[in-house]
Amino acid sequence: MRRYFEFASGTYVLAATFVATLAFLFLVFPNLPINGELLDLKPSYSYDEAMAALKEYGEDGRTVYAWASPTLDTLFPLVYVTLFAGLIYRFRLTEGLWFLAYLPVISGMFDLLENVQVTAMLISFPEISESQVAWASTATSVKTFLGPIYQLLGLGLLLIAGLRAAYAKFFGGGSGS
Repeated sequence: MRRYFEFASGTYVLAATFVATLAFLFLVFPNLPINGELLDLKPSYSYDEAMAALKEYGEDGRTVYAWASPTLDTLFPLVYVTLFAGLIYRFRLTEGLWFLAYLPVISGMFDLLENVQVTAMLISFPEISESQVAWASTATSVKTFLGPIYQLLGLGLLLIAGLRAAYAKFFGGGSGS
């Protein structure tokens, strides 16, 4: 797994996954003709809330969502996991903290589990069990809980690295002056 983290921490990979993450968030997902809020974007949901959302999508919305979830929304976790695992790994404060790069990976695994459940619900609507919704909502909740943790960690480490570089540049950290 460290090879993956090393790959993810490369400058070009970080740049590409940053651009791809923004594209998914601001161009792709907001423009899907779903006719309602994606279940993936809710922090959690009950059986009644899930059924109401699935009904609100309509047949066409459910079809689009059922196509997007196993395709686009499977590619998206691969992109954001690579971005944040790379940031955390590259800018970790000490060598011993490299394992923190697993946080986005764990979140991404729950995102993929969520996608499987949401796709199954979209396809089998209206024949959906309460336990199926509970599994999907639990995966959503774990993903939602972990998201801010690894995002703040990755961006915080990036900020610290930037401040250290600026300090070294402006105050001659090691330049021999």
